[in-house]
Amino acid sequence: MQRIAVVGSPGSGKTTVARELADKLHLPHIELDAIFHQPEWKPLPDDGFTAAVDEATTGEHWVTCGNYQRVSKPIIWPRADTVVWLDLPKPVVLRALVHRSVRRAWQREELWNGNRERFGSFLKTRKEDNILLWAWAHFDSLRDRYSAAIAEPSWAHLDFVRLRSRREVSEWLAGVGRT
Repeated sequence: MQRIAVVGSPGSGKTTVARELADKLHLPHIELDAIFHQPEWKPLPDDGFTAAVDEATTGEHWVTCGNYQRVSKPIIWPRADTVVWLDLPKPVVLRALVHRSVRRAWQREELWNGNRERFGSFLKTRKEDNILLWAWAHFDSLRDRYSAAIAEPSWAHLDFVRLRSRREVSEWLAGVGRT
């Protein structure tokens, strides 16, 4: 494993797993959210986002985390050797997402480029403005997308690691780097 994409629903632990993998394997960690979300939560335009991800993943060694299909399938996955899919149950993911988001808002934790989660965003009704609604609305489609990708011949070069519980994640991570 030298070029790894970590994917899954928001709240599944993508960033945590990617950081631990990067640390254990001594690989650079590339957080797609940090590239995409510019100050004031302004999205990086698609051409700039694509160029930045292309540049970040040209090397032989990296770990990415994030789902962005517009860069994952055309740029990241063709270069990757492994996709780690955190396919945890919906209640587990949503509980973790609520806990994480409330903690971040309460502690005013900076995420990327000066951005912070705010309690007011949990009250917004547009799923694009509310991470909790977005995760709820897209959970099943993300699962369907990654289930289908495993069977696609175009991704036969990838080693898919599908982890379905926190225990599986912990056990798998414990074994990484031992060989």
